Amino acid sequence: MANSLATNELLAGFGKSLPPILPEFLAQRRWFGGKARVIQSVEVSDVVLLLSTDPEVYLFLIDIEYAAGLGEMYALPLRLAMDEEQSPRGEPAPSLRITWGNGSRKIVLYDALSNQPFLTFLLEAVARGDRFTGVRGEVRAVPAAALRSIWEPSQGPLAPSLMKGEQSNSSVVYAKRLMLKLFRRLEEGLNPDLEIGSFLTEKTEFRNVPTLAGHLEYVSNDGKRITLGILQSYVPNYGDAWQYTLKELAAYYEQAQSAAGIHLGEIPHAPILALADWEVPSDAKQRIGSYLESARLLGIRTAQLHVALSAAPDQPAFEPENFTGAHQRELVRSTLDLITRTFHSLRQQRERLPQGVQEEASKVLKLEERLRQRVSLLERFKISAMRTRIHGDYHLGQVLFTGDDFVIIDFEGEPARPLIERQSKNSPLQDVAGMLRSFHYAAYAPLLAEISGREVTQEGLNSLEFWAQYWQTWVSATFLKAYLGTSGSASSVPQSREELAVLLDTYVITKAIYELGYELNNRPCWLRIPLQGVSKLLEAA
Repeated sequence: MANSLATNELLAGFGKSLPPILPEFLAQRRWFGGKARVIQSVEVSDVVLLLSTDPEVYLFLIDIEYAAGLGEMYALPLRLAMDEEQSPRGEPAPSLRITWGNGSRKIVLYDALSNQPFLTFLLEAVARGDRFTGVRGEVRAVPAAALRSIWEPSQGPLAPSLMKGEQSNSSVVYAKRLMLKLFRRLEEGLNPDLEIGSFLTEKTEFRNVPTLAGHLEYVSNDGKRITLGILQSYVPNYGDAWQYTLKELAAYYEQAQSAAGIHLGEIPHAPILALADWEVPSDAKQRIGSYLESARLLGIRTAQLHVALSAAPDQPAFEPENFTGAHQRELVRSTLDLITRTFHSLRQQRERLPQGVQEEASKVLKLEERLRQRVSLLERFKISAMRTRIHGDYHLGQVLFTGDDFVIIDFEGEPARPLIERQSKNSPLQDVAGMLRSFHYAAYAPLLAEISGREVTQEGLNSLEFWAQYWQTWVSATFLKAYLGTSGSASSVPQSREELAVLLDTYVITKAIYELGYELNNRPCWLRIPLQGVSKLLEAA
């Protein structure tokens, strides 16, 4: 377009013309989290001109109200063009097409992240510390001190490429030196990925995380801040630890086809904390191989992360806090409520499950009272360990494998939780429990047809189940032993054996029940994994 439209005109014009066509547009975006909800209203809350030359790009902040539940805000960076313009080579068809003003002009909008000149501009804007004025606020591009050690504009532009397949965010890689993660769903306040990344980079010596190099934020005219994105160092890697683990498990299960079977008596039925004290049998070392060392290293890195996050008594956002009686009671109450809701749903849907899964579900439904009793044990103890900042959504998919080490990423916390909850302090054992459950998922995922890509019979599943239990048992024990050994006397880890056992047990149960509800509602074919996990938790008591 020859001349940029004034943002006031844009806000007024798009405030009327854009909302009616946005629901259908949003429903087709991978990053839109409200696909299953009924949209009641859409409002353009602000428009910010980011780039006035070709391509002309604006950031639209969209407020969505639903028929039920809390509303959401989304960021839409869109390139504007007149309808008669040809799409640049390599750029997709227009995402949206609208009639402007009195109908004399037609405007088309493209996803700006598909435009390489704009992606190059974004990185340069962060390096310069640019600001962009909207109607109700401004976008600020803020460089961090570490950026100059990685790249500066005088070295020449870095070729951008948009990463594919992401679910909730959009990320751009710049010549495998920097990565810009743009948040799609926004909330008022400091995103934990920025807050924790900045803290670890600037205030600690922990280096097994990407270096924070800058960020983008929106600041409203009344001072409210919203994190739009973070710029980090790019971490060369061979994929995440989930992919690496499945590759190792493929070799492990290949071995199972020709090796002598594992007998039930070879699998210890002791609590995971007790197993962490045991020496790994020589047979387990031979069968599992080098992955035991990977599990040990991951335990060390996890503990080092938690120690770093609790080592700043002069930083209020990271200062360790007491695990009060109120926090303890809330943990018990919320877990018991989760059990009640999840088991109610399981009873309602049990008859619609596959036959083999129905039997497992019936078995687990009989365990509800025992689960409730296990969780209620926490009320008998006064938790002496401190609460600290944690990862909050920790599993194998949140760790990159570099070939000889692990780098921990994505400190946003669980995306479905409100920002204030994701910023809160908790026991780091919540992260430990998340990784223990991730090992369980990894062990059993190759036995499911959806992962393996082949038909899995009940007979085949039964023949490999002991191998899965065996792997999970010793990998989990190795991880936990390394974690506790590295944590030492950290104030966030209970020093009392009983307190440690009960608190870890509560978090593992909470995670397993959460998984049960998630798979029931989203992936019933995966339901066997959390069902089996709940059963084994009680068997090991």
